Amino acid sequence: MTATIRNLEGQDEASILREIHNALHGLKFGSVEITVHNGQVVQIERKEKFRLQPTNKNT
Repeated sequence: MTATIRNLEGQDEASILREIHNALHGLKFGSVEITVHNGQVVQIERKEKFRLQPTNKNT
């Protein structure tokens, strides 16, 4: 797991919404968690799941 540190201090609502949109972009299975502290968004975490289909060896 990797973390990217971004300075959200002083960012407007549009910038935060852009970051949330980027986290959701292309996500098929998973979740986006937004952490708020003292009324400020302090972390956006994306968890993505990959579903693997078993191969059918009878064909």
